[in-house]
Amino acid sequence: MDSGLIALGAAVVGVAGTLLATVLSQRMLARVQAAQFEREQRVAQLGWAREQQLAERDRRRECYAATNAAYRRYRIALMSFLWLVHNAQDDPPVPPAPARAALEEARGGHHAAFAEAQMIASAAVLAELDSMTRGMAGAYARTMRLAEGAPGPDCSFEEIHAELLRLTERSDVMRGAMRADLGMV
Repeated sequence: MDSGLIALGAAVVGVAGTLLATVLSQRMLARVQAAQFEREQRVAQLGWAREQQLAERDRRRECYAATNAAYRRYRIALMSFLWLVHNAQDDPPVPPAPARAALEEARGGHHAAFAEAQMIASAAVLAELDSMTRGMAGAYARTMRLAEGAPGPDCSFEEIHAELLRLTERSDVMRGAMRADLGMV
């Protein structure tokens, strides 16, 4: 009976081991699959975050390019108008209407680009854009006073022209801030 009891005990242990092996292997497989799923989720989340960063950078780059172009067009139109005002001082006192319309169109484009940049630009770029916009607004106001024949202080052609040249140089600083924000420096 001792050997029968030993055999029975061995059989119970063998059956229990077989049953437990199945349960334990399923639990281990579930843990491995859960860990793999978590890794895949992290990789997918990192990929999504990277795509979002790239999309945001592309959106800022497009905005900065449009803003830079709008500032340049406005500065050039203002400089051209200033020259027409300067040359018209000898002849008719008012520059031609198409020149004024071109200036106002460039100014409107500048305002639209600046408004968009205010929503997208980094703080450093926005500070440069604000500085440029204030400078352009001052030059525009002084040019209009000169065109109307009522120049105030600092409203001579030479002073406005010098300010526009300084703004041209300042645009290099603005572009540098944009490039730095995009990680291009």
